[in-house]
Amino acid sequence: MFTGIIETMGTIKHIERDGGNVHYTLSSSITHELKVDQSLAHNGVCLTVVALNGNQYTVTAIQETLDKTALKQWSVGDKINLERAMRLGDRLDGHLVQGHVDEVATCTSIEDQNGSWLFRFSYAESSPNMTIEKGSICVNGTSLTVVGSESHSFGVAIIPYTYAHTVFHQLQVGDLVNIEFDMVGKYIAKLR
Repeated sequence: MFTGIIETMGTIKHIERDGGNVHYTLSSSITHELKVDQSLAHNGVCLTVVALNGNQYTVTAIQETLDKTALKQWSVGDKINLERAMRLGDRLDGHLVQGHVDEVATCTSIEDQNGSWLFRFSYAESSPNMTIEKGSICVNGTSLTVVGSESHSFGVAIIPYTYAHTVFHQLQVGDLVNIEFDMVGKYIAKLR
């Protein structure tokens, strides 16, 4: 489990395809604290550390993960949001996040609001998922509050700290992002 509070960013150093799998090697400021077999959220996708080598570590994405997330668009040099799994007893500053991406969404607009930014996203019309005004949403691993919830689209307001310390400063209109909808909301919707 994660909280959606981004710890740091990593940089993709190497990408290697191996059959249906892809191995991503990254460097980050927390690499020295990682261990093999550890879960780490990468832009909201829970991946397991499979190798460590100095300042770099490697994770592997299987075809199922590549099909359902925006990982297939990653390139060498890209910055990625990172969060280690939460520890029991820690504060839950964001919301409960599993690291299991529900689907991808497209960034449809970015509005500079003179000190903050409003990002809007849309997702598949056929999707059973939904957002609610002021509800929680996880975008590329970042726990955020929904602003302007509409049918199959929503916005999020980004403060300067989040903009500078996550991949939001890199996002452009048309980019795909990983979306994990609120877990509690998904359970309630399933009961209907």
